[in-house]
Amino acid sequence: MKQLLKVFTLLLFSFSVIFANEFKEIKEISLKKDEQKKILVKYDDKEKLFEFRWTLYKNGGLVILRSYDTIVAQNVLYLRNRNKSFRVILKPSGSNFYTEPYVLVRFKEFNHETGEANLELLLSDGTGNIELKYLKNN
Repeated sequence: MKQLLKVFTLLLFSFSVIFANEFKEIKEISLKKDEQKKILVKYDDKEKLFEFRWTLYKNGGLVILRSYDTIVAQNVLYLRNRNKSFRVILKPSGSNFYTEPYVLVRFKEFNHETGEANLELLLSDGTGNIELKYLKNN
């Protein structure tokens, strides 16, 4: 019986390590059209601004404009397709390119009554060097 308990404990520990959640921080955000979300990203001695907003919701597609560290981009996110999220690399990879920190922005749902898009921000930071500060909108 003791052997069975040891094997069960070992398997339980192994599965918990294998299927551990890779995201450090999860935040849900609701945005109206053209409402800007600003997040200050801090690591080492640097501070960088991550901004995004959505401009159009049509045929199930949400158009998002974003900028981070002088890089401007546009994404179209859909609820029912594979293209539900976009990823922003927060820190140059350097020698740790296997564990580069990033933010994943995932489109959760669109509320037609309020006209708000619900998004989820997930921070993946294996080294624990990244700090996010959510700034108030002006």
